Amino acid sequence: MRRTRRGAERGLFTRATVVLRRWSGRSQETLLVALVLCACALTFGVVRQPAWVPPSAFVLLVVVAVFLLRLRPLVVLGVVVLACLWGLRWWGAPTVIPGVLVVVTVAVLASIAFARDRERLGLQGAPGNLMLVDLRDRLAAHGRVPPLPPGWRVDSEIRSAHADGFSGDFMVAGVRSGGSALEIALVDVSGKGLDAGVRSLQLSGAFGGLLGAMPRDQFLAAANQYLLDQAWEEGFATAIHVVVDLPTGEFWVSSAGHPPAVQLHAGSGRLELLDTVGSPALGVVAGFRSEPCAGRLDHGDVLMLYTDGLVETRGGDLDQGIDRLMGVADRVLVSGRGTAAAVLAGVRRGDDDDRAVVLLRRS
Repeated sequence: MRRTRRGAERGLFTRATVVLRRWSGRSQETLLVALVLCACALTFGVVRQPAWVPPSAFVLLVVVAVFLLRLRPLVVLGVVVLACLWGLRWWGAPTVIPGVLVVVTVAVLASIAFARDRERLGLQGAPGNLMLVDLRDRLAAHGRVPPLPPGWRVDSEIRSAHADGFSGDFMVAGVRSGGSALEIALVDVSGKGLDAGVRSLQLSGAFGGLLGAMPRDQFLAAANQYLLDQAWEEGFATAIHVVVDLPTGEFWVSSAGHPPAVQLHAGSGRLELLDTVGSPALGVVAGFRSEPCAGRLDHGDVLMLYTDGLVETRGGDLDQGIDRLMGVADRVLVSGRGTAAAVLAGVRRGDDDDRAVVLLRRS
């Protein structure tokens, strides 16, 4: 029922987005005329009813315009608003004091600067904001784990730097061999938060297409070549790739410049650091090669993947950060009920970097 409800909500959101894009795109002139008339009405109100219509109401009009208008109509409206205010000041309206003029002028200039940056990204008016929400949802959808057989569970937690809507860390997942093998890739794109969001979206789509389509020992090499072909200035990413045979529990882990995975052996309570260090990051050199580390997940075992946002500190030692994370995992996961969110909370890192934890558990 929950999935049905989410699907209905997503369908409603998509239809609303399409309608708003079409309406806003065709009605910019109408919207501009309506907002100019509102500015004139506010001007009349400031003169005739100063107790009810303060000059600061023009700021509200500008805020509404930012969500509805593209750059050129917004500039026109800004000129009209400033002309109305300065006209009121020249007319001698008592409530139009210099401080109000400064605040509204700054609001108009800031809104134009914001709209200019938004238009450079190809985002125009309210539909552009809805498109960002849709892109964020699509990025999250690439990391959804397909249904697994009884006894298997994947728990993931991805948090962006400074709680931005986009993260440079992302996960893609899929199944191969008719559903008998689970494949997961956890990727850390260079940069953080919103700066890495566009690259994360593009890479998640590309890597999601490669996942399951390439032999497991060629996935990272194909991802490396894709990144090299993009020729980005910040064109590198670290990644860790896991393939698990679900009937037997056997797994293969390959890494590209990524921190090593950790396996919890339920029988002994021992945490093992899987040796996958040695391969370069993706997008750095051609002819990428990575040696996989093989293992087996028995009942109760947990395989933990994570990004360097949990273990890396400025000026700190990476090995110490990994040791601290393993100490947290020892406290959280041994009980058999620990979650990825609990691991993140236990590390107690700041929010100045993207952070991700993925737990693959066999019960």
